[in-house]
Amino acid sequence: MTEDRTQYLAEKYEEMKERGETWTLRALQTPSKPRVTVEGKDAILLAANNYLDLANDPRVKEAAIDAVEQFGVGAGSDWSIAGYMQIQEELNRTIAEFKNTEAGVSFQTGFSVNAGVLPQVLAEGDVFVSDELNHGSIIDGIRLSRADSAIYEHCDMGDLEDTLREVQDEYNRILVVTDGVFSMDGDVAPLDEIQALADEYGAMTYVDDAHGEGVLGGGHGIATEFDVEQDVDFQMGTFSKAVGGFGGMLAGDEHVVKYAYNTARTWLLSAGYPPAIAAANKRALEIIEAEPERVDTLWENRDYFAQEMQSMGWDIGRSETPIVPAMVGDSQKAQELANRLFEAGIFALPIVYPMVARGEARIRNQLSAGHRREDIDEALRVYEEVGRDLDLI
Repeated sequence: MTEDRTQYLAEKYEEMKERGETWTLRALQTPSKPRVTVEGKDAILLAANNYLDLANDPRVKEAAIDAVEQFGVGAGSDWSIAGYMQIQEELNRTIAEFKNTEAGVSFQTGFSVNAGVLPQVLAEGDVFVSDELNHGSIIDGIRLSRADSAIYEHCDMGDLEDTLREVQDEYNRILVVTDGVFSMDGDVAPLDEIQALADEYGAMTYVDDAHGEGVLGGGHGIATEFDVEQDVDFQMGTFSKAVGGFGGMLAGDEHVVKYAYNTARTWLLSAGYPPAIAAANKRALEIIEAEPERVDTLWENRDYFAQEMQSMGWDIGRSETPIVPAMVGDSQKAQELANRLFEAGIFALPIVYPMVARGEARIRNQLSAGHRREDIDEALRVYEEVGRDLDLI
């Protein structure tokens, strides 16, 4: 009976597969690091968010192991009820110091920050002003709110100002929401200009810094990059990317943070992540603070890879960061390219609809501070060989 009732999902899946819009899940037999073993095959990893190569750092692992010995495995419950341990409070203080704000709080995931906080900060009679290419978690968070929303063209400050002018007298409160680094294209929001326009029109600002922490601002993120740490009202981020750990974070004024964790259902009604994760996250932030050369190496690797890709004829889109897409267009072609790369020992996945618009499929390459020059040269050699063979360059 169940199979009959859900057969339409099998049909939908097959339609997606025919369009090249499904994912092939591959199992790693090693930690996430620049060179991995995937399904028994050695490969150079260009598909991870592990920008600073901290996910397998022995000091981070040691902090997690020590926390298991001291605090056990599970958090015990939702943090709001019975699972808030000392190491979590230490992490929250470290977040605030790292982001140069009054307060900070960790969430179970980065997605849960946006999906939980955004619906609570505006109400009916208010409006979100959102970049058209914002992450899906922002879109979902806005949809859960009773406030209205207005979309401005991607990173277009003229259109943002026009939108702010239109809504200024129509709503009680305005919140401008933007990604810091846009995860599919690797371009950077002009946060200083966004903040200036928000100030001019009396709006608040909310930035998703998931791909900016550990990358921009000497590792501290986009608000530091543009010197607006004290101006942005909500700084959201994650531990699962450059930090190499797990979970999300929110930083801002103390009353902002307290309001967020007292109202966001994703924080209040989800079990806390294990205390070992909190200890690992804290240690990783300390390493980023103490070792700025990691960020320098990341950018050296990114610039070299991006320049060489362009020189051989690849379109890398709007990339300004260690996210360097190889634009393809057709989803099936992107799938074929990814498979050919994998056969040659390069693990980089295709990004297709609905993560990007149809006709804008690409391979999203993500550089790491842990990649050696010989890793990058090998990846470039394969990209040139396969790209020419598939008539993509």
